Amino acid sequence: MYFKRRIDGFLTAWHADADRLPLIVRGARQVGKTEAIRHFAAAEYKHVAEVNFVEEPQYRAVIEEGYKPDSVIKLLSRLNPEFRFVPGKTLIFFDEIQAFPDIATTLKFFKQDGRFDVICSGSLLGINYQKVESHSVGYKTDCEMRSFDFEEFLWARGYPETIADDMLKHMKKGKPFAAAEMNKYSSLFMDYILTGGMPAVVREFVRTGTFERTLKMQKQLLLDYQGDIRKYATGMEQARIMAVFDHIAPQLARENKKFQLTKVAPGARSREYFGCVEWLLDAGVVSICHCLNFPELPLTGNYDETKYKLYMADTGLLIAMLDEEAGEDLRKNQNLGVYKGALYENFVAEALSKSGYDLYYYRREDGSLEEDFFVRTADELLPVEVKAGNTVSRSLRNLIASDRYPAIKHGIKFTHANIGKTETITTFPYFCAFLLKRCLSER
Repeated sequence: MYFKRRIDGFLTAWHADADRLPLIVRGARQVGKTEAIRHFAAAEYKHVAEVNFVEEPQYRAVIEEGYKPDSVIKLLSRLNPEFRFVPGKTLIFFDEIQAFPDIATTLKFFKQDGRFDVICSGSLLGINYQKVESHSVGYKTDCEMRSFDFEEFLWARGYPETIADDMLKHMKKGKPFAAAEMNKYSSLFMDYILTGGMPAVVREFVRTGTFERTLKMQKQLLLDYQGDIRKYATGMEQARIMAVFDHIAPQLARENKKFQLTKVAPGARSREYFGCVEWLLDAGVVSICHCLNFPELPLTGNYDETKYKLYMADTGLLIAMLDEEAGEDLRKNQNLGVYKGALYENFVAEALSKSGYDLYYYRREDGSLEEDFFVRTADELLPVEVKAGNTVSRSLRNLIASDRYPAIKHGIKFTHANIGKTETITTFPYFCAFLLKRCLSER
């Protein structure tokens, strides 16, 4: 069974563009890239020539006679005579291009030729994307695919697209959900938190209606990520990347969630380790949240590169990284407060990132003021607070009330409570986080 994905609409729009460029779909391993492209291709093309450069390394010979389409197609058809190349009706799908980034050089020539559409896909784990970029600049469209967000999870559970529209109406009007709605959405949200968004895990949960095998599958995915680090990274870099990866959950459990390299290795220096953080970012495994120099607009460039928090890109995988006792408490008692709010923050970071926000936080040097996230509208900076309870922190109140922060007039709080609104602070339940950007853009 194919589950509807957010990328489906993007692919349809790409295909409808008469001047479309070759497309590169990027994303972490096993987020559903190949499945989504195959589903799209089956609906839109009479013929598909699919090549996987990891499983079928012999296809790396397709550029031996040059990068022009005629040469590439000739060698593709020699290697697989069943491929059919009909102008306007054939999609060429190059999968796992991280194993053969030189194929990106052909994109310019396929665009100039114009007879065939081309889609490339690759996991960011190990992909030398700088090489792909240099070989195809100006002749490609990029699309990044992530694991299921909460809305996609609801689709997988059989809910219609209108469910998000209904939730959005409540947010825009500041209208609390009815008790039955709150119970339903909160239950679905807990299912999503435990399941996470990796397609194989979601599919297993939908198929069985239980979590019987989901934790085992999540732990295997973590082992696969570690295996990729060993496969693609070498020498000292491999050990450092693994050390950073292993410290994400423990450091999120601390009161001060800033990622500290000295906790990874005594005497560790930023210049030695930040490349490891970038590697995990490029792999799609983590999201980075930069510390603002000062809570003001603009956000871009207004941060300290040496201060940041790291979140797992999929909260379900973070839960699978928890120690056994914390994981058992969470599953048995639905206690999301384990790890000192790390799961709350990670979920909100994931939701904001998947909806297109870059992540920023602020912490004053003396620790007297700290805010979890910041987002912006056209003319306003909004602090976003993540709370286990229904209280408002002194930091959020100070940011709004103080004349020191003229760009901040209102704040947002995510918690377990229903929608609520005061003159300056709007409260949303956690399950609404994926809709925040839409809510702010349409208000």
